Amino acid sequence: MKQQKTSDEQHFGKLTMKDSYTHKRFFAGHIRGYIDLLRPFTLMAPFIVSMSIMVASLVYNNAEVASNWWVTVGNASLTVAMVNGASNVLNQASDVEGDKISKPYRPIPKGIIGADEAQSLAYILYLFALLRAVTVNQWFGLFIFLIMVFTVLYSLPPRMKRYLFINQIWIAIPRGFLGILAGWSVFSDPFQPLPLIMGGLATIYLIGGMTSKDIVDAEADRIVGVKTLVNTLGLRRAAIVSFPFMFFPFICIPLLINIGWLEGFLWPLSFLMIGALVVFYLIFIGDSESATLENIHAWSVMYVVYMFYALGFAVLTIFNEPLQQILSL
Repeated sequence: MKQQKTSDEQHFGKLTMKDSYTHKRFFAGHIRGYIDLLRPFTLMAPFIVSMSIMVASLVYNNAEVASNWWVTVGNASLTVAMVNGASNVLNQASDVEGDKISKPYRPIPKGIIGADEAQSLAYILYLFALLRAVTVNQWFGLFIFLIMVFTVLYSLPPRMKRYLFINQIWIAIPRGFLGILAGWSVFSDPFQPLPLIMGGLATIYLIGGMTSKDIVDAEADRIVGVKTLVNTLGLRRAAIVSFPFMFFPFICIPLLINIGWLEGFLWPLSFLMIGALVVFYLIFIGDSESATLENIHAWSVMYVVYMFYALGFAVLTIFNEPLQQILSL
């Protein structure tokens, strides 16, 4: 099996973050280092989430837009993903000592990219993303700026990443609440009740779900002075504390529909509580690190659940009337 993997690597080159930089079939080591700094897998969630939210806002508000509206959607979604990529790069540039312990395969610990070089790249990406954002509209530009502020202060002084539980709230707000409001603001009023509630539920879910990302880094975080639920409470207690945050948003959806705060067609999203249970179970049992992805499987499932949350929200909003007609037959 190991021999087969080596043969495949030599044929296709470096395929995953954890593969050796000696396999350079398609990209030189330095170029592949830049790609790995961006962490492409994590960019899928903000891109898909923001695109879904933008299209949903169009349909929900019957907004009148230009015929090339899809260009705006693509531009804005790429901008959100670019900000996330910039935060990934900055986080690695500021986490060199911890990464040497828990993620030595990353390009900076490997010596492929320098920390100063990575930090400069992050600033360029941030600036480019902000310039793109303000061309969409002022609200989108403001939300992108706020996301940037949160992500920069997460990695750089006062470095909110160091503080117990605040670090999970701090990273959940831009990825959940601000991200959804940014997507909705492209074509519609971001302060409508629907995006505010959906963004709030996403934030609560991510506060709990972000526990999954700290498991691999538990020992490294402790050594460099970062306090997380995992290295403070232990794995199982951290899972138990995180569980209500992951489970509550989905079980709460029928209740919010019942009191009239959410539209009735969104009730199928409550089934995502099953995904939350899977994430909790994987964390609780001490899920092992993935052989290809950067973190444990629970972390991957957590992101997938969030993407299905946004996609489900968009699909149910866009096809609400046809679905109601089918169900009434």
